[in-house]
Amino acid sequence: MTRWQPGARGRLAQAAMELYLERGFGQTTVAQIAERAGVTERTFFRYFADKREMLFDGSAHLQQLMVDAVAHAPAGAGPLDAIGAALDAVGTVFVDLDHSRTRQRVIDSDASLQERELIKRERLAIAITEALRARGIGEAAASLSVYAGIGVFHVAFATWIADGNTRSYAEIARELLAELRDVARPTSRAPDEPTTERSTA
Repeated sequence: MTRWQPGARGRLAQAAMELYLERGFGQTTVAQIAERAGVTERTFFRYFADKREMLFDGSAHLQQLMVDAVAHAPAGAGPLDAIGAALDAVGTVFVDLDHSRTRQRVIDSDASLQERELIKRERLAIAITEALRARGIGEAAASLSVYAGIGVFHVAFATWIADGNTRSYAEIARELLAELRDVARPTSRAPDEPTTERSTA
């Protein structure tokens, strides 16, 4: 694991990930993380609220990135277009595939981490919904668009970190958003075209 810089925060993050993989999340303590990083527990709590939050350290930045992308989407952009801009912004930070795969393995191994991830997901949805409403999108349309977009966000992530994948997150997200548009697009039927239903008369 060489992703982090040599400062205390980076050393703590690296030490935590190593220990989570070696011993399991539940069996790793803050004291052990601090010891491996060569700092005190007091230093640990200067940077992180708890050992769970270390795995979600970038959540606030990611949320702000997506909210800003929605806010700065072109004036005539519809709600799904604005969501698309947010997903493109995510693609600029979801680039370290090995790190993301490792992090998700740790999260998937522990129920409390999965719960924390769901909480973060809901906060993200609320923040993006508010950003859409600030653009003048109605509450119902904003909520529907956001939860559909959050679905794309997570399906794209799962596809991106899947074994054997070599495509970028941005490419996958754009493809899935296009599929969502196709699903939502109404189909047309000629006025005289018969339905498959049979009369019971």
